[in-house]
Amino acid sequence: MSDSVRLDKWLWAARFFKTRALAKKAIEGGKVHYDGDRVKTSKNVEVGALIRVPQGWDIYEVEVVKLSDQRRGAPEAQTLYAETEQSQARRAKETEARRLNNEVMQHPLKRPDKKQRREIQRFQRNQGE
Repeated sequence: MSDSVRLDKWLWAARFFKTRALAKKAIEGGKVHYDGDRVKTSKNVEVGALIRVPQGWDIYEVEVVKLSDQRRGAPEAQTLYAETEQSQARRAKETEARRLNNEVMQHPLKRPDKKQRREIQRFQRNQGE
């Protein structure tokens, strides 16, 4: 445990990203927000800070509980942060909406063959006119 940890290192240690390079790319791309602001990779993380991190379809909003610059097992990494209740509720709501959307959408049993692709393209061209 150290008293100051870079943001990219902390995100990697907390297992939000598989590598520090991916964490750095997300931070530089403006995907990660520290206390509501875009920050640089070298920002020192402080206990009590709110960090917003994208993970696939979901966006986690976590509060920093402990600092660490070493990557450990997942159970230990989860002790580094606490997810906010609003974040948990929002993720659950969005997950349910995606599940319902997938049930409603009809997926084709197979890919369209050549004739069907031509019909689709013809239909799309006629829609633009």
